Amino acid sequence: MTNAPDLPAADFTLRDALDATRAWDDDTIELDDQLLDDTSDEWGESGYADDGDPEELTVGAQELAERHALRRVAALRTELEDITEVEYRQLRLEKVVLVGVWTEGSVTDAENSMAELALLAETAGSEVLEAVFQRRQSPDPATYIGRGKVEAIREIVQATGADTVICDGELAPSQLRNLEDRIKVKVVDRTALILDIFAQHAKSKEGQAQVELAQLQYMKQRLRGWGGNLSRQAGGRAAGGDGIGGRGPGETKIETDRRRINTKIAKLRRELKDLRSTRDVKRQSRRRNHVPSVAIAGYTNAGKSSLLNRLTDAGVLVEDALFATLDPTTRRTTTSDGRVYTMSDTVGFVRHLPHDLVEAFRSTLEEVADSDLLLHVVDGSHPDPEGQIAAVRQVLAEIGANKVPEIIVINKADAADPLVISRLLAREPHSVVVSARTGEGIEAALATIESELPRPQVEFDVLLPYERGDLVNRIHQEAEIGSMEHTGDGTVVAGRANADLAGELAAYSR
Repeated sequence: MTNAPDLPAADFTLRDALDATRAWDDDTIELDDQLLDDTSDEWGESGYADDGDPEELTVGAQELAERHALRRVAALRTELEDITEVEYRQLRLEKVVLVGVWTEGSVTDAENSMAELALLAETAGSEVLEAVFQRRQSPDPATYIGRGKVEAIREIVQATGADTVICDGELAPSQLRNLEDRIKVKVVDRTALILDIFAQHAKSKEGQAQVELAQLQYMKQRLRGWGGNLSRQAGGRAAGGDGIGGRGPGETKIETDRRRINTKIAKLRRELKDLRSTRDVKRQSRRRNHVPSVAIAGYTNAGKSSLLNRLTDAGVLVEDALFATLDPTTRRTTTSDGRVYTMSDTVGFVRHLPHDLVEAFRSTLEEVADSDLLLHVVDGSHPDPEGQIAAVRQVLAEIGANKVPEIIVINKADAADPLVISRLLAREPHSVVVSARTGEGIEAALATIESELPRPQVEFDVLLPYERGDLVNRIHQEAEIGSMEHTGDGTVVAGRANADLAGELAAYSR
């Protein structure tokens, strides 16, 4: 047995060891106090960031906070590795592969279209793994991309572990069925993707009804492609050899589903008709009072809501995402000389906007067609702003708004290339450059809007008694004042007014 080495007794005492540990406790207390002081200075006494009183936040800020309340944080996994003692769960974003067919235009146009599809997919709540596109004269009528490419896409899906394939185009029911049968994962097209985003972001009753109507119209034409249980029954070899006794009542399930969809579509159209009548009453009230209207339209994520907030302090939701706001917002504002007019934000447009959506949102888009002035907002920092302008004008022509006076508002000047802005100004002379984020060019935009608003047609020069203050108030709100002077006999006013107001002022003409 080996004896342990002798330790010198004088080198270690219990009292010295206790004194040393007591010093450790003092250092820990000082460190905790320092951390508490730093936390209190930065986060407040409660240890939480002071975001202000929720009641003082604007409606848009509250909606944005609600939308982000349960947003998934990237790079955090909740999948449990040990499944022996706990339930196996998995919470993750939907993994998608993008597929496109390039039939016209340049390679840059195809890449921009795929980049936009990727943004749409991320907005819908998915993670883009791969994006492929090919050059073809026209999409393949059976599989959209051709038999050989289908096998390549299937290999990509198996290698990446994707569970959805998104095609950059509107697919026929047969194309959807063929792709799903061969790739063995869910396949959706661009229209279904946009409809899904609209369904997530619609807040008002009218917006939700419009989105549901568009979804039902889309689904109605594709009932045959959503499963074999909806297929028709047949006899003989077509029924798998069942022959006699294998024939049944026919398309019972598919006809029942189609009838239910038609009933729901009719109900939604009645509801939208009632809501449209309410909107028409408000519009007629503005026309009766001769209140000019300005509509803000443009490509999605071009900054329309940010511009509305900057011009009118509307406080609507603002988010760097496609189709962040769908419900139209109208705000009352005044010019520098006191004239009252309204400014309305509308739903954003996109390339190849689904026709069902245009039809469903027609009552909302009529705000643009019936407006007196159109602010066409363009994202100056986008790789293809000219393509955005062309896509928006195409939709405007479909709703009959192509004859409304238009002002091109080139937004995001703080992030745009000066050469791109110069090119746009040369191509669109009637335009202004602004930055809704920094406020650059807002005063010039307001001046341009005021100069383009419709002017009253009838000139007047009247002497109003002081007891007719109501007419003076209407002149301030509805007319354009050239001069005003207060005299001993009354108020002398000269300017231009609409026909109704000018008729009431005629009795006091000088």
